[in-house]
Parts: sequence; C-alpha cells; structure tokens
Amino acid sequence: MNCKNCQNELTPESDYCNICGGKVIRNRLTLKNLFEHVSETFFNYDNKLLRTFIDLLKKPDEVINSYVKGVRKRYVNPLSFFGVSLTLSGLSLFIIQKFYLQYLDVSKFFNSEIYQNEVSQQMVQNSYDGAFEYGSLVFSFMIPFLAVISIIVFYNKHYNFTEHIIIYLYSMSELTIVSIIIGHLVLLTIPEQYLAFSLISYLVLIIYHAYVLKRVFQLTALQLLLKILFFFAIGLVIFILFTVLVAIYMIATGSINPKTN
Repeated sequence: MNCKNCQNELTPESDYCNICGGKVIRNRLTLKNLFEHVSETFFNYDNKLLRTFIDLLKKPDEVINSYVKGVRKRYVNPLSFFGVSLTLSGLSLFIIQKFYLQYLDVSKFFNSEIYQNEVSQQMVQNSYDGAFEYGSLVFSFMIPFLAVISIIVFYNKHYNFTEHIIIYLYSMSELTIVSIIIGHLVLLTIPEQYLAFSLISYLVLIIYHAYVLKRVFQLTALQLLLKILFFFAIGLVIFILFTVLVAIYMIATGSINPKTN
C-alpha cells in the first residue's frame, strides 16, 4: 500500500506516513467519518488550531517567538490563522447583514447637533457601508499599518518588518475570532447592546496588544506605558493624514457633497 499524499510505500500496520506524516485513510468517505475528521481537526485539544488559539491568550510571546525563531510544527502558521479569521469574519458579516442589521443604527452614538449636519451624516453612512463592503480589505490593511508603526516604536528590539507583520497577523486574527464568538453571543441574547459591545472591543484591542507587546519584547510597566504613548502618537498622525486623504477622495468622486442645506 502506498501513501495517497506522497506515494511512499507503507506497511499494512501504518496509521501515518513516515515521510510526509499524512494519516492513512482506508475507508471510503462517509458523513460519519467526515464529521469525525472535522471534529478531530477543530475540536481536539491537541490539534494545532485550538492550541494556537488558547496559547495566544495565555502566552502569545511563545506562539509568536516560536514562529519567528523557526519552530513551525507546534502552532498554525500566521497566514493560515489569518485565513481562518477572515473566513469567520466574512461569515459573521453575512449573518449580521441578513438577520441583525436593524441593531446597527450608529446615529445614536453621535451628538444630535453634529449628526444633523448633512456632510457628517454622509461620511458616517459611507464609513458604515464601507465597513461591510470592504471589511476584509480594511482588516488586511491594518496588519501592515500596525507593523509600520510598531517597527518605529520598537526599532531597538531588532525585529524586522516581516517579523512585526507576524506579530499582528497572530494578534489581530486572535482578536477577530474572539470578538466574533462573543459578538454573536451578544446578538443572540441582547442584540440591542451589540453596538456598545463593538465600542468596548476597541478598548480590548488596545489592552490585548499591550499585553502581547509587553510579553514579546519583555517590557517593564514604565517601558510599556511610554511605548504605548509613542505608538498612539505615531498612529494618530498617520490616521489624521489618511482621514484627510479619504475625505478629499470622497469629495472629489462625489461620494459626499460638502454643500449643506
């Protein structure tokens, strides 16, 4: 008998190929063994996906530094983990648009006088629509955006740009998966509080990244505080420049009309 993956010759007793590590499949595909395979892949504690998810919460520095230093078997690689988060994100947005769109009225979070301004309404609505239409693209753009800021803030830590990318591929994917799980629990139980949960999730994003960066770069509390302030200062400058450019683009293309009634 030969391995179906690499054609290596196997003994009759083999359960795994000694060359490629592939599992030996002897039975024809059925719903039962398909379910068993899915369960083994996603819900077995020893599998890499679940281990990666849990360890990114408990000891993110080990997951990130292991990959950076060349350990590639213990955890899911960052691009695959990012792919999982994108898939779940797309599915989540579809469910929200299909069943929960009425709970996403962002106007109540804005001062009424400001929101009565037509330009403000147009910009908020366009941003809101864009979050759904280009959510995955924006999420993907955030990775290099954070990495650029990070390499400036942590220039003395000798991590190159790609290694900073690895940090945020893991961290942003982890936060996305967690927020999707908790967010849909909120939608199932108290959907009217989903927008409030979304705002709180931004605070969680900051806290989690502070935790990750502290462990990865072994920072003291004071060093972490200074780095966070520096991170925000650089990020704010870049964000303001980006917002101005987006506003100019939207006006130039007619997406918003600066003339108010």
